[in-house]
Amino acid sequence: MYPDAHCELDFTSPLELLVATILSAQCTDKRVNQVTPKLFARYPSAADYASADREELEGLIRSTGFYRSKANSILGLGRKLCDEYGGEVPGDLDALVKLPGVGRKTANVVLGNAFGVPGITVDTHFGRLVRRFGWTLESDPVKVEHAIGDLFPPKDWTLLSHRLIWHGRRICHSRRPACGACELARWCPSFGEGPTDEADAAALVRNGPFS
Repeated sequence: MYPDAHCELDFTSPLELLVATILSAQCTDKRVNQVTPKLFARYPSAADYASADREELEGLIRSTGFYRSKANSILGLGRKLCDEYGGEVPGDLDALVKLPGVGRKTANVVLGNAFGVPGITVDTHFGRLVRRFGWTLESDPVKVEHAIGDLFPPKDWTLLSHRLIWHGRRICHSRRPACGACELARWCPSFGEGPTDEADAAALVRNGPFS
């Protein structure tokens, strides 16, 4: 269904992806991608973030929401990268989760997409779908990550994350999943949570990085 599934945040470096992922909290990827070209041009390095003027930075990211908290994370991130990692983004989970504003989800996004290190990204879509599919009953993101990690080989983790997130954004929505338009319907134990009529369901199908 999703042969071209990939990270829908625009980036050209680990630092750009790290910052974009922080901005994506409680914000759509589409909105983040509208903000980051100007942001990345203004702050191309960790040192630039470390020395950024807070007011200017907040102005650039304001439309992503929670901009003061996100600015705190980005400023602190820049300083810690410069102080401890020579201005470079580390490529391992333990180091990444010690950075300001970085949890396991953000770390796994960066590892899987910027470094090619297998990682499972448990966002709201991923968690919702694995529970609907009956793969786990866990709701805690870390427990979900470990439970699904036991079901699939590491080489599949990053792409599995993309495919589930794409399916959650496009078809298997939280409130009204497009069950009648879903190619997985015959195998899904949650079939019927949304409209099963093909026409009704087709009207719910979305395209693009909406969330």
